[in-house]
Amino acid sequence: MAAITASMVAELRGKTDAPMMECKKALTEADGDMAKAEELLRVKLGTKAGKAASRITAEGVVASYIDGTSGALIEVNSETDFVSKNDSFIALAKAAAELVAKHNPADVAALGALAYEQDSFGPTLEDVRKGLIGKIGENMSFRRFKYFGGSSKLASYLHGTRIGVVVEFDGDETAAKDVAMHIAAMKPVALTSAEVPAELIEKERSVAAAKAAEDKAKAEAEGKPVQSDEIVAKRIEGGVQKFLKEVSLFNQAFVKNDKQTVEQMLKAAGTQVKGFTLYVVGEGIEKKVDDFAAEVAAQVAAAKAAA
Repeated sequence: MAAITASMVAELRGKTDAPMMECKKALTEADGDMAKAEELLRVKLGTKAGKAASRITAEGVVASYIDGTSGALIEVNSETDFVSKNDSFIALAKAAAELVAKHNPADVAALGALAYEQDSFGPTLEDVRKGLIGKIGENMSFRRFKYFGGSSKLASYLHGTRIGVVVEFDGDETAAKDVAMHIAAMKPVALTSAEVPAELIEKERSVAAAKAAEDKAKAEAEGKPVQSDEIVAKRIEGGVQKFLKEVSLFNQAFVKNDKQTVEQMLKAAGTQVKGFTLYVVGEGIEKKVDDFAAEVAAQVAAAKAAA
Protein backbone atom coordinates (compact mmCIF):
# COMPACT_ATOMS: atom_id res chain seq x y z
CA MET A 1 0.00 0.00 0.00
CA ALA A 2 1.45 3.35 -1.09
CA ALA A 3 1.92 6.02 1.59
CA ILE A 4 -0.62 8.85 1.14
CA THR A 5 1.08 12.13 2.02
CA ALA A 6 -0.48 15.49 2.83
CA SER A 7 1.05 16.95 -0.33
CA MET A 8 -0.67 14.27 -2.45
CA VAL A 9 -4.01 15.05 -0.83
CA ALA A 10 -3.44 18.79 -1.41
CA GLU A 11 -2.55 18.19 -5.07
CA LEU A 12 -5.71 16.14 -5.67
CA ARG A 13 -7.85 18.73 -3.91
CA GLY A 14 -6.31 21.44 -6.09
CA LYS A 15 -7.27 19.46 -9.19
CA THR A 16 -10.80 18.56 -8.14
CA ASP A 17 -12.14 20.96 -5.48
CA ALA A 18 -13.25 17.84 -3.56
CA PRO A 19 -13.18 17.78 0.29
CA MET A 20 -9.86 16.83 1.85
CA MET A 21 -11.18 13.62 3.43
CA GLU A 22 -12.74 12.50 0.13
CA CYS A 23 -9.40 13.14 -1.59
CA LYS A 24 -7.58 11.04 1.00
CA LYS A 25 -10.11 8.21 0.66
CA ALA A 26 -9.82 8.26 -3.12
CA LEU A 27 -6.02 8.19 -3.01
CA THR A 28 -6.09 5.32 -0.53
CA GLU A 29 -8.49 3.36 -2.73
CA ALA A 30 -6.35 4.11 -5.79
CA ASP A 31 -3.17 3.10 -3.92
CA GLY A 32 -1.66 6.53 -4.56
CA ASP A 33 -2.44 6.66 -8.31
CA MET A 34 -3.36 10.34 -8.86
CA ALA A 35 -5.20 9.84 -12.19
CA LYS A 36 -7.20 6.90 -10.85
CA ALA A 37 -8.08 8.83 -7.67
CA GLU A 38 -9.32 11.76 -9.75
CA GLU A 39 -11.57 9.43 -11.75
CA LEU A 40 -12.90 7.82 -8.54
CA LEU A 41 -13.87 11.28 -7.27
CA ARG A 42 -15.67 12.06 -10.51
CA VAL A 43 -17.68 8.86 -10.12
CA LYS A 44 -18.51 9.62 -6.49
CA LEU A 45 -19.04 13.37 -6.63
CA GLY A 46 -20.13 13.88 -10.23
CA THR A 47 -19.05 16.94 -12.21
CA LYS A 48 -17.99 18.82 -9.07
CA ALA A 49 -14.82 16.76 -8.96
CA GLY A 50 -13.84 17.91 -12.44
CA LYS A 51 -14.24 21.65 -11.83
CA ALA A 52 -10.60 22.38 -11.23
CA ALA A 53 -9.13 19.65 -13.42
CA SER A 54 -7.84 22.30 -15.82
CA ARG A 55 -5.71 24.03 -13.19
CA ILE A 56 -2.22 23.75 -14.59
CA THR A 57 0.85 24.04 -12.38
CA ALA A 58 3.75 23.97 -14.87
CA GLU A 59 5.06 27.41 -15.85
CA GLY A 60 6.00 29.12 -19.11
CA VAL A 61 4.37 31.01 -21.96
CA VAL A 62 2.49 30.46 -25.21
CA ALA A 63 3.46 32.67 -28.15
CA SER A 64 2.09 33.01 -31.69
CA TYR A 65 3.20 34.53 -34.98
CA ILE A 66 1.13 35.08 -38.12
CA ASP A 67 2.24 36.41 -41.51
CA GLY A 68 -0.50 36.04 -44.09
CA THR A 69 -1.42 32.37 -44.36
CA SER A 70 1.73 31.23 -42.56
CA GLY A 71 1.92 31.12 -38.80
CA ALA A 72 2.90 29.28 -35.65
CA LEU A 73 1.88 28.56 -32.10
CA ILE A 74 4.50 27.49 -29.55
CA GLU A 75 4.75 26.64 -25.86
CA VAL A 76 8.00 27.37 -24.04
CA ASN A 77 8.30 26.13 -20.46
CA SER A 78 10.19 27.41 -17.43
CA GLU A 79 10.54 26.16 -13.88
CA THR A 80 8.88 29.12 -12.16
CA ASP A 81 6.29 31.79 -12.85
CA PHE A 82 8.93 34.40 -12.04
CA VAL A 83 11.03 33.41 -15.06
CA SER A 84 7.96 33.20 -17.31
CA LYS A 85 7.64 36.98 -16.84
CA ASN A 86 11.32 37.64 -17.65
CA ASP A 87 11.73 39.88 -20.73
CA SER A 88 14.53 37.75 -22.20
CA PHE A 89 12.49 34.57 -21.78
CA ILE A 90 9.43 36.16 -23.44
CA ALA A 91 11.62 37.47 -26.30
CA LEU A 92 12.98 33.93 -26.79
CA ALA A 93 9.45 32.51 -27.04
CA LYS A 94 8.31 35.15 -29.54
CA ALA A 95 11.42 34.63 -31.67
CA ALA A 96 10.89 30.87 -31.64
CA ALA A 97 7.30 31.32 -32.87
CA GLU A 98 8.51 33.48 -35.76
CA LEU A 99 11.22 30.95 -36.67
CA VAL A 100 8.66 28.15 -36.76
CA ALA A 101 6.38 30.19 -39.04
CA LYS A 102 9.21 31.08 -41.43
CA HIS A 103 11.08 27.77 -41.55
CA ASN A 104 8.63 24.99 -40.61
CA PRO A 105 11.18 22.90 -38.65
CA ALA A 106 10.52 19.16 -38.38
CA ASP A 107 10.89 19.00 -34.60
CA VAL A 108 12.30 20.76 -31.53
CA ALA A 109 15.87 19.76 -32.43
CA ALA A 110 15.51 21.27 -35.91
CA LEU A 111 14.01 24.42 -34.39
CA GLY A 112 16.96 24.77 -32.03
CA ALA A 113 19.41 24.52 -34.93
CA LEU A 114 17.97 27.62 -36.67
CA ALA A 115 20.05 30.80 -36.71
CA TYR A 116 19.20 33.28 -33.95
CA GLU A 117 21.07 35.65 -31.64
CA GLN A 118 19.89 37.34 -28.45
CA ASP A 119 21.44 38.74 -25.26
CA SER A 120 24.94 38.18 -26.71
CA PHE A 121 24.19 34.46 -27.20
CA GLY A 122 24.06 32.53 -30.47
CA PRO A 123 24.50 31.71 -33.31
CA THR A 124 21.53 29.31 -33.00
CA LEU A 125 18.26 29.33 -31.05
CA GLU A 126 19.54 26.40 -28.97
CA ASP A 127 22.68 28.36 -28.10
CA VAL A 128 20.51 31.25 -26.92
CA ARG A 129 18.38 28.88 -24.82
CA LYS A 130 21.47 27.41 -23.16
CA GLY A 131 22.95 30.86 -22.64
CA LEU A 132 19.79 32.15 -20.94
CA ILE A 133 19.71 29.07 -18.71
CA GLY A 134 23.18 29.97 -17.48
CA LYS A 135 22.34 33.66 -17.16
CA ILE A 136 18.97 33.26 -15.39
CA GLY A 137 19.86 30.10 -13.49
CA GLU A 138 16.74 28.14 -14.40
CA ASN A 139 15.97 25.45 -16.94
CA MET A 140 13.73 26.28 -19.90
CA SER A 141 12.60 24.24 -22.88
CA PHE A 142 10.67 24.35 -26.15
CA ARG A 143 7.89 21.91 -25.40
CA ARG A 144 5.70 21.87 -28.53
CA PHE A 145 4.79 23.92 -31.58
CA LYS A 146 2.41 23.89 -34.55
CA TYR A 147 3.19 25.27 -37.99
CA PHE A 148 0.42 26.64 -40.22
CA GLY A 149 1.06 27.06 -43.92
CA GLY A 150 -1.98 26.14 -46.00
CA SER A 151 -4.34 28.25 -48.06
CA SER A 152 -6.63 29.13 -45.16
CA LYS A 153 -6.57 32.46 -43.36
CA LEU A 154 -5.28 32.51 -39.78
CA ALA A 155 -6.54 34.28 -36.66
CA SER A 156 -4.97 34.09 -33.22
CA TYR A 157 -5.89 34.94 -29.65
CA LEU A 158 -3.60 34.99 -26.61
CA HIS A 159 -5.11 35.12 -23.14
CA GLY A 160 -2.17 36.71 -21.34
CA THR A 161 0.76 34.41 -21.99
CA ARG A 162 -0.74 31.17 -20.64
CA ILE A 163 -3.40 30.30 -23.24
CA GLY A 164 -2.98 30.57 -27.00
CA VAL A 165 -5.26 29.75 -29.95
CA VAL A 166 -4.82 29.78 -33.71
CA VAL A 167 -7.88 29.33 -35.92
CA GLU A 168 -7.76 28.31 -39.60
CA PHE A 169 -10.69 29.86 -41.47
CA ASP A 170 -12.24 31.33 -44.58
CA GLY A 171 -14.49 34.38 -44.35
CA ASP A 172 -14.76 37.21 -41.83
CA GLU A 173 -11.67 37.89 -39.71
CA THR A 174 -13.62 39.44 -36.83
CA ALA A 175 -15.81 36.33 -36.54
CA ALA A 176 -12.71 34.12 -36.61
CA LYS A 177 -11.03 36.12 -33.85
CA ASP A 178 -14.21 35.89 -31.79
CA VAL A 179 -14.09 32.11 -32.22
CA ALA A 180 -10.43 32.06 -31.16
CA MET A 181 -11.37 33.93 -27.98
CA HIS A 182 -14.29 31.53 -27.43
CA ILE A 183 -11.96 28.53 -27.75
CA ALA A 184 -9.59 30.00 -25.17
CA ALA A 185 -12.50 30.36 -22.75
CA MET A 186 -14.43 27.13 -23.39
CA LYS A 187 -11.59 24.79 -24.44
CA PRO A 188 -13.35 22.50 -26.93
CA VAL A 189 -11.48 19.37 -27.99
CA ALA A 190 -12.82 19.11 -31.56
CA LEU A 191 -14.80 21.00 -34.20
CA THR A 192 -17.73 18.56 -34.17
CA SER A 193 -19.03 15.73 -32.01
CA ALA A 194 -17.94 13.24 -34.67
CA GLU A 195 -14.33 14.37 -34.30
CA VAL A 196 -14.06 13.96 -30.51
CA PRO A 197 -11.34 11.33 -29.86
CA ALA A 198 -12.75 7.85 -29.15
CA GLU A 199 -10.67 7.45 -25.99
CA LEU A 200 -12.29 10.55 -24.46
CA ILE A 201 -15.76 9.24 -25.30
CA GLU A 202 -15.02 5.84 -23.77
CA LYS A 203 -13.61 7.44 -20.64
CA GLU A 204 -16.75 9.54 -20.25
CA ARG A 205 -18.96 6.49 -20.84
CA SER A 206 -16.94 4.54 -18.25
CA VAL A 207 -17.34 7.30 -15.66
CA ALA A 208 -21.10 7.54 -16.35
CA ALA A 209 -21.48 3.77 -16.05
CA ALA A 210 -19.56 3.65 -12.78
CA LYS A 211 -21.67 6.50 -11.40
CA ALA A 212 -24.87 4.69 -12.41
CA ALA A 213 -23.65 1.49 -10.74
CA GLU A 214 -22.88 3.38 -7.54
CA ASP A 215 -26.34 5.03 -7.58
CA LYS A 216 -27.95 1.60 -8.04
CA ALA A 217 -26.01 0.09 -5.14
CA LYS A 218 -26.93 3.03 -2.92
CA ALA A 219 -30.64 2.74 -3.83
CA GLU A 220 -30.61 -0.98 -3.09
CA ALA A 221 -28.91 -0.43 0.27
CA GLU A 222 -31.50 2.20 1.22
CA GLY A 223 -34.44 0.11 0.00
CA LYS A 224 -35.38 2.61 -2.68
CA PRO A 225 -36.71 1.79 -6.19
CA VAL A 226 -33.97 0.75 -8.63
CA GLN A 227 -34.08 1.91 -12.24
CA SER A 228 -34.22 -0.75 -14.95
CA ASP A 229 -31.14 -1.60 -16.98
CA GLU A 230 -32.77 -0.03 -20.03
CA ILE A 231 -33.32 3.31 -18.26
CA VAL A 232 -29.79 3.23 -16.86
CA ALA A 233 -28.39 2.58 -20.34
CA LYS A 234 -30.34 5.56 -21.70
CA ARG A 235 -29.05 7.73 -18.83
CA ILE A 236 -25.47 6.75 -19.61
CA GLU A 237 -25.86 7.42 -23.31
CA GLY A 238 -27.61 10.72 -22.58
CA GLY A 239 -24.67 11.75 -20.44
CA VAL A 240 -22.25 10.87 -23.24
CA GLN A 241 -24.24 12.87 -25.79
CA LYS A 242 -24.31 15.86 -23.44
CA PHE A 243 -20.54 15.56 -23.04
CA LEU A 244 -20.04 15.51 -26.83
CA LYS A 245 -22.02 18.74 -27.22
CA GLU A 246 -20.08 20.39 -24.41
CA VAL A 247 -16.66 19.65 -25.90
CA SER A 248 -17.32 20.17 -29.63
CA LEU A 249 -16.80 23.73 -30.83
CA PHE A 250 -19.72 24.03 -33.25
CA ASN A 251 -22.23 22.77 -30.65
CA GLN A 252 -21.09 25.09 -27.85
CA ALA A 253 -23.10 28.20 -26.95
CA PHE A 254 -21.18 31.20 -28.25
CA VAL A 255 -19.59 33.13 -25.36
CA LYS A 256 -20.65 36.53 -26.72
CA ASN A 257 -24.27 35.44 -27.32
CA ASP A 258 -25.46 32.28 -25.61
CA LYS A 259 -28.69 32.38 -27.61
CA GLN A 260 -26.82 30.89 -30.57
CA THR A 261 -24.23 28.17 -31.07
CA VAL A 262 -20.80 28.85 -32.52
CA GLU A 263 -21.92 27.11 -35.71
CA GLN A 264 -24.94 29.43 -36.00
CA MET A 265 -22.80 32.51 -35.38
CA LEU A 266 -20.33 31.46 -38.08
CA LYS A 267 -23.09 30.77 -40.58
CA ALA A 268 -24.58 34.21 -39.97
CA ALA A 269 -21.12 35.75 -40.50
CA GLY A 270 -20.49 33.77 -43.68
CA THR A 271 -17.40 32.23 -42.14
CA GLN A 272 -16.06 28.67 -42.15
CA VAL A 273 -13.67 27.45 -39.45
CA LYS A 274 -11.58 24.57 -40.80
CA GLY A 275 -9.51 23.82 -37.72
CA PHE A 276 -8.01 25.18 -34.52
CA THR A 277 -5.08 24.61 -32.20
CA LEU A 278 -5.28 25.38 -28.48
CA TYR A 279 -2.28 25.42 -26.15
CA VAL A 280 -2.56 25.86 -22.38
CA VAL A 281 0.74 26.29 -20.54
CA GLY A 282 1.73 23.13 -18.71
CA GLU A 283 -1.26 21.12 -19.95
CA GLY A 284 -0.64 17.47 -19.16
CA ILE A 285 2.53 18.14 -17.17
CA GLU A 286 2.66 16.95 -13.58
CA LYS A 287 4.68 19.46 -11.61
CA LYS A 288 6.63 18.25 -8.59
CA VAL A 289 4.85 19.26 -5.38
CA ASP A 290 7.36 20.03 -2.65
CA ASP A 291 6.62 19.07 0.95
CA PHE A 292 8.05 22.22 2.50
CA ALA A 293 7.67 21.06 6.11
CA ALA A 294 9.47 17.81 5.38
CA GLU A 295 12.22 19.66 3.54
CA VAL A 296 12.80 22.00 6.50
CA ALA A 297 12.80 19.07 8.93
CA ALA A 298 15.37 17.27 6.79
CA GLN A 299 17.61 20.34 6.70
CA VAL A 300 17.38 20.73 10.50
CA ALA A 301 18.22 17.05 11.00
CA ALA A 302 21.19 17.36 8.63
CA ALA A 303 22.45 20.43 10.49
CA LYS A 304 22.22 18.63 13.84
CA ALA A 305 24.06 15.61 12.47
CA ALA A 306 26.86 17.82 11.15
CA ALA A 307 27.22 19.73 14.44
